[in-house]
Amino acid sequence: MAEYFIAGAEDVLTEAREYIKSQDSLDLISRAANYAAEAHAGQFRRSGEPYTSHLYNVAYILATLRVGPKTIAAGLLHDVIEDTGITKEELAGIFDEEIAELVESVTKIGALKFKGKDDPEYQAANHRKIFIAMAKDVRVILIKLADRLHNMRTLEYQPESSQKRIAAETLDVYAPIAHRLGISAIKNELEDLSFYYLNRKEYYRIAHLVENRKQERDESVQKMIREISDMLREHNIEFRIFGRSKHLYSIYHKMIVRNKRFEEILDLLAIRIVTKTELNCYEALGYIHAKYKPIPGRLKDYIAMPKSNMYQSLHTTVVGEEGKIFEVQIRTEEMDAIAERGVAAHWRYKEGGHYDARAEQKEIEDKLSWFRDFAVFTSDSGDESASEYMATLQRDVFEANVYVMTPKGRVIDLPNGATPIDFAYRIHTDVGHTAVGALVNDAMVPLNTELHTGDVVSIRTMKGTGPSEDWLKFVKTAQAKNKIRAWFAHKESEQKEQMVEQGEKVLTDELKKRGFDPKTYMEKKKIEAILKEFSCKDYTDLMYRLAVRTVNPTAVCEKLTNQKRGVNDSEALTELLSREPSKKPVMTRTGIVVPGIESIKLSLAQCCLPVYGDKIVGYISKGEGVKVHRQECVNVAGQQARLIDCYWEEEERERLYESDLVIISEDRNFLLTDIVNYVSQARAPMLKVSANVNQADLTTTIKLRIQVHNVEQLDTLIANLRKVDGVITVKRASH
Repeated sequence: MAEYFIAGAEDVLTEAREYIKSQDSLDLISRAANYAAEAHAGQFRRSGEPYTSHLYNVAYILATLRVGPKTIAAGLLHDVIEDTGITKEELAGIFDEEIAELVESVTKIGALKFKGKDDPEYQAANHRKIFIAMAKDVRVILIKLADRLHNMRTLEYQPESSQKRIAAETLDVYAPIAHRLGISAIKNELEDLSFYYLNRKEYYRIAHLVENRKQERDESVQKMIREISDMLREHNIEFRIFGRSKHLYSIYHKMIVRNKRFEEILDLLAIRIVTKTELNCYEALGYIHAKYKPIPGRLKDYIAMPKSNMYQSLHTTVVGEEGKIFEVQIRTEEMDAIAERGVAAHWRYKEGGHYDARAEQKEIEDKLSWFRDFAVFTSDSGDESASEYMATLQRDVFEANVYVMTPKGRVIDLPNGATPIDFAYRIHTDVGHTAVGALVNDAMVPLNTELHTGDVVSIRTMKGTGPSEDWLKFVKTAQAKNKIRAWFAHKESEQKEQMVEQGEKVLTDELKKRGFDPKTYMEKKKIEAILKEFSCKDYTDLMYRLAVRTVNPTAVCEKLTNQKRGVNDSEALTELLSREPSKKPVMTRTGIVVPGIESIKLSLAQCCLPVYGDKIVGYISKGEGVKVHRQECVNVAGQQARLIDCYWEEEERERLYESDLVIISEDRNFLLTDIVNYVSQARAPMLKVSANVNQADLTTTIKLRIQVHNVEQLDTLIANLRKVDGVITVKRASH
């Protein structure tokens, strides 16, 4: 293991003076160091060192990142609330609210109450608190990373069980955050330290392999450096050049994940060239490719296309004169600083300006596209458990390794298997809700197409549309799933509210028909007393079900009034039935109940083909029993004497109902293929399909007969078909 510099209070100030010149700012740091020393007096670490040693080293790491004086002060004070009983209010009074907020956000335990530190839910809840704070102020995670780095450097003093737990947590949570923030120096050290404690045998094996090749590797690298240096000097390019070694965990990870032998890992021989300008970078690349043979497929231009953590560099892999393979990285000084210190380098503290934490946070969100998505994701996490939150965060943010672009060049990070719908919701909630089509690399694709790194994605939207529940079957990001579910929950709530008045009218009419005074029985408390009888959760739910006829108003009246009566003995019904009606409703194979009729021929009308959930009415036909129509069917309009009440029984999931659709669309190639694909995605069996081109207006009329389980599935399918490119109208057919 490496030897580490142990910093004291004066070392923190010495490092801070390298870039902080204001005496007031330096005094703030000194005051925080003195206060931390007093607050933690008498406290010691497991190593036997005073606890302040940890605080000074955390502050020193922060100073090397060139953060502001308040961040360094918060680093010195980050454990006082947790370990000394000092309150946030006391801290704010002594320093200020901003520093107190930072300290509180970093506090590990706070007010959380769980079984213990070995409880995974406890750990997840603790992390969740940190990440929510991070979404508000990125300085929180910089302090936390410095805290974790020093704890990992001194992990040898912990019991073995704690070493493995902390190392695993570091590898799973903190190293990925450092990577996402572009702080490669901290990320690499955290990974190597975690590797050491989690798999010491493999750590030493890789270290031994690297050491055995060190002399040979160093000689090859130095020879290559001399050759490239001579060449760049000839062309008057200012540069710095040096060899770099791959950190051990990275080598191990490639050997395991990519199943490579040690000898196959290309960038064991690696050279970095740092120039003055971007133009110098491309000039150097051209000269290197002219002299050495580049390996196809290994050139990556991260200058023109930066990574999501702002990393910029040119990467190429070339074959040297002796057949050795070298990875060469070329970047500017600013790019090199950002590569090492990431977000901390870009927003390094600048003396003399008016620091605005909110403005800085906004700039970070603008520069780091993934951070904006992270902030949105964190605010949308809802009621999920802390462990669920962490699992989703790991998948959607930390493991996001598919990089796609908007047409304007903005890079969007997505997890493996993500689709255009996931992309749409990352852009904006409204873009997701109104998505009707997707172009990937200028080609129209289905919305469930899997995206790949480098794809350029454009979303077609249509105002007034909404998401499809089928999207939940293929979207990968929690953000998209949560937004879709929230939209449908809101829609259902709105629909129910709108239908309450209609349901109240249905029940009022039924009471009047039976000779009861509605004022007596339409009291909310009386109706709520019978909710359980109909499996309704509240008054609104019952009124909604009455409105859509999934609850029989006759049955509700009987429960409400404690009286039962036979059905309306209209002249038409008396003519049809010669016997006394039964009081027991009977469900037929159609899934429909006609109150008061025990046995009768009952069928769905073929003219309008009702499906479960439609508002329906029974029509007494001559010699064919009762035909069930949709209420709006034109064939039963004005036939009140022959109409009787009927309603759907509880839905049977396996029952299928036929429905005819008519689609009018602009004529184009592959139209029918796209429509069939949408129907297939909706899992609606197709029984018939026909298409005719109307030459007069160059439109196509497509007729479908499909099977669905209910009207909700049918409505969703119709909404999705309306989103197909070129489709003008989609309607249910009436014959």
